[in-house]
Amino acid sequence: MTQKLEGGKAKLKDFALLNLGTLILTIGVYFFKFPNHFTTGGVSGISIILHALIPGVSMGDANLVLNLFLLLLGWIFLGSSFGLKTAYSSVMYSLLTIVFERVLPLDGPLTDQPFVELLFAVGLPAVGSAILFSVNASSGGTDILAMLLRKWVSVEIGTALVLSDFVVAASACVVYDIRTGLFSMLGLIIKALLVNQVMDNLHSYKIFQIVTSCPDRICEYIMKTLNHSATILDGEGSYRHKHCKVLITVVNRSQALRLQQFVRAEDPESFITITTTSQIIGKGFLGMSE
Repeated sequence: MTQKLEGGKAKLKDFALLNLGTLILTIGVYFFKFPNHFTTGGVSGISIILHALIPGVSMGDANLVLNLFLLLLGWIFLGSSFGLKTAYSSVMYSLLTIVFERVLPLDGPLTDQPFVELLFAVGLPAVGSAILFSVNASSGGTDILAMLLRKWVSVEIGTALVLSDFVVAASACVVYDIRTGLFSMLGLIIKALLVNQVMDNLHSYKIFQIVTSCPDRICEYIMKTLNHSATILDGEGSYRHKHCKVLITVVNRSQALRLQQFVRAEDPESFITITTTSQIIGKGFLGMSE
């Protein structure tokens, strides 16, 4: 019963993050990327290009058609390796873009500061994409194209994605102007760096090594309050040769301060070392998400 309840909470959390990531991504694309014609790769970039070449086609409509087309290709050629979460996010992202176009139409950029808007146009989708990646999803689009390229021409997915996005960004130089193209290519570089940084922060955990003479109370707190486990090692101080215990545990960022405060209150003479990691694999950390 407890396992089912925990599984239900995990699924609900994943669904909430899936929608939050999609919403943040859509806001960045519609309010900052579309009005400035920043073609920083992806289906949204292709939609901006198509809107310039075919004025009667809105960017939102082009976005929806392209995403649905790529989803269809994904189902046909990638089969079971193509996730339902990605399909859901891709469709929701496209539909939200169309809703924004109908309800909050934009005549141009929100400000006269293109570089500031570029940061939002790149930053918000990067945060949204990182949230989606954290629940093993993506917004689809050129991610699907990159997977297809890897399948057909044996190109690494990262390389294929960079190549496809670079072609889209560079095309703004021809379709619009050099200034827009340069902004787009700069945005592509910032996006690549930012997604990795956000991903690392989302998957950041704290490793505690606690040298203490009160292991039982600390272990009880870790297990019952923080819902984690710990490894207990025997230790001996090299100066006084005093026997002690060394506890090793991993907690998320929100739990780290609580654990640190508890240990200091229970055993003021304890010795604590804390390190940060984004690679935790094992029971309790499946998929590296809590």
